[in-house]
Amino acid sequence: MSVLITLNQILMAGIAITAFSLLLYALTFNLRERVARSFSVILACLVVVYAAEALASVAETSARLEFWLRMQWIGIVFIPSSYLHFSDALLATTGKPSRGKRRWTIRLSYLLSSLFLLSLPLGWLVGPVVEQPNTAPFLQPTWLTDAFIFYYLGAMVMSWYNFIRAYGRSATATGKRRMGYLLAGSLAPTLGSFPFLLFSSGFAGRHSIVFWLVAILSNIAVWGLIIIMAYSVAFFGVSLPDRRVKSRLFKWILRGPVVASFTLAFVTIVRRAGELQGLPYNTFVPITMVAIILIGEYSITLFFPILERWLFFGNDKKEIEALMGLEDRLITRNDLRQFIEMILAALCDRLQAPGAYVAALDAEGLELAVKVGKTFFDSETPAQDLSRFFADNDDYYDMFQWGEDILIPLNDQDDDGNIDMLGVLGVSHGALEALDEEQLEALDAFSEKIALALKDRRLQEQVFESLGELSTKVEVIQQLRAAGRFDQAKVLSGEEPLPKSDFSQWVKDALTHYWGGPKLTDSPLLKLGIVQNIAESSEGSSSNALRTILREGIERIRPEGERRFTGEWVLYNILEMKFLEGKKVREIALRLAMSEADLYRKQRVAIEAVAKEIIEMESQSERRNELQ
Repeated sequence: MSVLITLNQILMAGIAITAFSLLLYALTFNLRERVARSFSVILACLVVVYAAEALASVAETSARLEFWLRMQWIGIVFIPSSYLHFSDALLATTGKPSRGKRRWTIRLSYLLSSLFLLSLPLGWLVGPVVEQPNTAPFLQPTWLTDAFIFYYLGAMVMSWYNFIRAYGRSATATGKRRMGYLLAGSLAPTLGSFPFLLFSSGFAGRHSIVFWLVAILSNIAVWGLIIIMAYSVAFFGVSLPDRRVKSRLFKWILRGPVVASFTLAFVTIVRRAGELQGLPYNTFVPITMVAIILIGEYSITLFFPILERWLFFGNDKKEIEALMGLEDRLITRNDLRQFIEMILAALCDRLQAPGAYVAALDAEGLELAVKVGKTFFDSETPAQDLSRFFADNDDYYDMFQWGEDILIPLNDQDDDGNIDMLGVLGVSHGALEALDEEQLEALDAFSEKIALALKDRRLQEQVFESLGELSTKVEVIQQLRAAGRFDQAKVLSGEEPLPKSDFSQWVKDALTHYWGGPKLTDSPLLKLGIVQNIAESSEGSSSNALRTILREGIERIRPEGERRFTGEWVLYNILEMKFLEGKKVREIALRLAMSEADLYRKQRVAIEAVAKEIIEMESQSERRNELQ
């Protein structure tokens, strides 16, 4: 009997841990989806029910026992309303939104649950605690308990009616399969929260072994059904590939509920074993806890990549592994800087030079990449000096003397013999005439290594640009696929979801043609809900509405107070002068006392800030629409 009771306590605590972990998952990854939000309410109720029941099972006094049993009813009374809310959100996802009747029914159910909750501390909903030998304690039912059971069953009937309708309306075979999983998993709240002991206490007292076996099997079923339910909900509103959703949820469950439940189980077993030996607390309890946590996390880190490839990659294993390997082999800007710094330090030691530098060539011209030691960059404006390099030299292929420095062009030659300039390597206070043949060879070798690094970085940037263009199209497909699992009308409506990956570029294009042009009139930003709302409310054109939104986004990053030309105002001033006033880049750079290269960098930051503000405006508008 004690073994069965202990096992049941471990299972109840494990269910509470699992529900809480899945609640955090839902709140983290797809909180904006109404189905996930309503599911989070169910999980919160289950956390309260099972955590209170687990604590009640180890209560030392009758007062504490009654307290935790009443706390358990806080979760129970809100299960019917949250269940009905979840079923309505699920049905709305299949293209059957509420036209008022279901919405008011849900509000009424939450009101009734709140009234039952208010009656709980008054002793009206349930009475005093009833303790029987060899069974679980429970609170004595009252006349209001019967009314609650009637309300509970009525809410469940309406919820399952919505579930069946949602299953029938699912558009694809995958959608129907996952909706079936969801229907099966939806049994968990009913099995886990319904107060069966109110009607079966007599049977439980006469057949205690059967009672505890049924309780254990029921808890195991609830644990599995909650995970199945969470698995189905994890796909709602998520545009990621299925394998990514499955992998993320699987890893979350392993690191959270599985490790925590195993830790709790082993610690409980060790503690109970110590109590049998007359030791209520022994040193093996914390040792066991730490050991299980470390072994669990170590095993997940070691074996999860293997499980992921085996369970989720399928026939796409080679392509996925190639993309995952790219992360380990790519050269980031920081990696490139560290490599060039190492080469320049070795070059300074070899030539006994006080300093060296590398300027990389990009779309905006030569820009300082790395410098070590003392260089002219310490005292002069880099942009002006680098621009003089182009003005003073016609041949950029061989090293030459440039003032007090030695400059070595870094070039890339393709198979057809065409030469493309990558940048410039400079050695401070050096003289070509003073270099011997061995030093010249060393200089050539170092410059080749730096040129190779710059070339690899440029190739990777081209790859990233291609991936960026591809990801935009793929994101649209993934969003349509996610939306069309349960509602085929969303695929056939002709309205494409607006991907956010190129949002900053769209904002920049629209600002470039702020006063008129195809980049404004044909901008994808015209699909934003806030733009369409302004156009409809003011009966104006979409272009003027978008212009209003862009202006508001710029105003949101404006610091408080009167306009100044200080550091905190630089982002706003760049946007105002460049796009709204239409001034030239050189004129703006002189007015703000910065180089053109620095101006372009600050402009990118300013545009990204405006893009974030517009995204936030759109999110606020969507939340307001959901509340209406």
